[in-house]
Amino acid sequence: MKIEGKTYRTIWFENNTVKIIDQTKLPHQFLIKDLKNVKDAINAIKTMEVRGAPLIGATAAYGLVLSLIEKNDLSFLKKSSEDLISSRPTAINLKWAVDRMMKKLLGVNDKDILKIALDEAKSIVEEDINYCKSIGLNGLKIIKDIADKKKDTVNILTHCNAGWLATIDWGTATSPIYHAHQNGIKVHVWVDETRPRNQGANLTSYELNEEKISNTVITDNAGGILMQRGQVDMCIVGTDRTLSNGDVCNKVGTYLKALAAKDNNVPFYVALPSSTIDWEIKNHKKIPIEERNPEELSHIEGVDENNNIKKIRIYPQKSRSLNLAFDVTPAKLVTGLITEKGICEASEKGLKGLFK
Repeated sequence: MKIEGKTYRTIWFENNTVKIIDQTKLPHQFLIKDLKNVKDAINAIKTMEVRGAPLIGATAAYGLVLSLIEKNDLSFLKKSSEDLISSRPTAINLKWAVDRMMKKLLGVNDKDILKIALDEAKSIVEEDINYCKSIGLNGLKIIKDIADKKKDTVNILTHCNAGWLATIDWGTATSPIYHAHQNGIKVHVWVDETRPRNQGANLTSYELNEEKISNTVITDNAGGILMQRGQVDMCIVGTDRTLSNGDVCNKVGTYLKALAAKDNNVPFYVALPSSTIDWEIKNHKKIPIEERNPEELSHIEGVDENNNIKKIRIYPQKSRSLNLAFDVTPAKLVTGLITEKGICEASEKGLKGLFK
């Protein structure tokens, strides 16, 4: 996708270095950062310089490439894989990508291992791009059906950032929107600001602006009244982990949007690549829900009159805060899952029908 008219991916490999767009600086500064070793990759994931389940997975895969460049040693590689997996607990793509890489690398001859690692990391990246494009084409059919019936602009509500900045390209929830726009369908996006890190306001609105797609940032709690007023035709969100029964773990606040959508008969779709499906955990209470630094709530970041990024406290100094990063939307509230292989109901039967 594009930034200032130039096409980018969120991550790429160049001269034994991994290049990323530092998302902690967006939308105020566009900065390409170098990851030179596995510790850099781990730090990028922990600090959310890269974020979004598919991109975290790709960063972890390239992290293992950097580990081999740093020291071609099996014990160091295994330690690197463990450190990468523990860097963020909720997104399943992280462990999925590391396990896939390690399965490919264990038992491989030393002189071939770096090439094999790099090839596999690149395969993960290209695969995700193709998956996200297919998700877009599948979701396009839903938007087109609404547009054909409505004969007017299709209003779509999103939560957090499940855009191309959360993947490698296209995005998950945004991919159908981008495809609709490219096919001449008029769309308007209601963008939840998504406290506390404001990924909706800072990232989703930013990338939609760059693609010249009409959008409006709203407070996280405004979605319900917009649905009551008939101003939302559908919701599309992403997911960091979807269980085989169709339960969806996504950015905190997703559950409340699904409840509002159900109450107002608004279709609620979840867009995901198959790498985000957790086939092992059966009970959503066993999903590790990340609890992040309370300072993300008590402080807010922005630019001052001199265009310098500043952080200020907005809570009383003695106030405590709880910063849970994700919640779980039960399958019964999900209209359908949009995957690279098609659209299915949010259930074990639906998922296994697509992914045999």
